[in-house]
Amino acid sequence: MRKTPFDAASSDSALKRAIERTGYYPEVVFDGVATALAGEEIVDFHVHHEPTIEHDEVRRHITVVVLTPSRLILAHTDEHGGDDLLPHPYTSTSTEAIALSSVKSVVVTRMVTNPDRGAQPAAEAVLTIGWGGVGRIDLEPAGCNDPNCDADHGYTGVLASDDFSLRVSAAAEGQAEVDRLLAFAASLSAHTQG
Repeated sequence: MRKTPFDAASSDSALKRAIERTGYYPEVVFDGVATALAGEEIVDFHVHHEPTIEHDEVRRHITVVVLTPSRLILAHTDEHGGDDLLPHPYTSTSTEAIALSSVKSVVVTRMVTNPDRGAQPAAEAVLTIGWGGVGRIDLEPAGCNDPNCDADHGYTGVLASDDFSLRVSAAAEGQAEVDRLLAFAASLSAHTQG
C-alpha cells in the first residue's frame, strides 16, 4: 500500500505509471491531469478505469482524482465515436479543481461480507465528496399525525451535496483497488480537517 505524502520527485512518475497501466490513451489522460495540476505537488491520487457498454459498443471512461496540498483535482476522460463536428473518433477530458477549503464532506461507505467473522477487508467501497457544486433535493409531502386532517402541510425534504462519487468493487477491480480507494479517502479526509 502507498504511503502518503508521496516523495515529490516520484509522484508524477507514479501517477503516470498508474495511468499507463490502464492502457487508456495514457498520454492524453496524463496531459489533461498535468495541465490541471499546474505544477503543484501531488499528495495522493486514485486512478479508476471503467469500461461501459453503450448499445452494441464498449466505451471506456477513466477518472483520475488527485490530492494536492491545496486542491482536489478531478479529471474525467471519455472516448467517443466520430460525429458531425468531429468525424474521427475522439476523447474528451474534463478537469475540475476544487479548493480543499471548499470540501464540505468526505463520505466513505464500506461493504464488508460475513461481518460475523470480525473485521475484514472491504469487498466494496464508495467515496462520495461534496463541496456544494451540485445539490440534490428529495421532497415529499409533509403531513401530521391526525388521520382526519386534510390540510395542506406543504413539503418536507432533504438537501444533499453529492458532487462526486466513485465506487470500486473487489469482484470487478480487485481487492488492491478497493484498498487504494480507501487509502485515498483517508488521505483526503486528513487533508480536509479543520
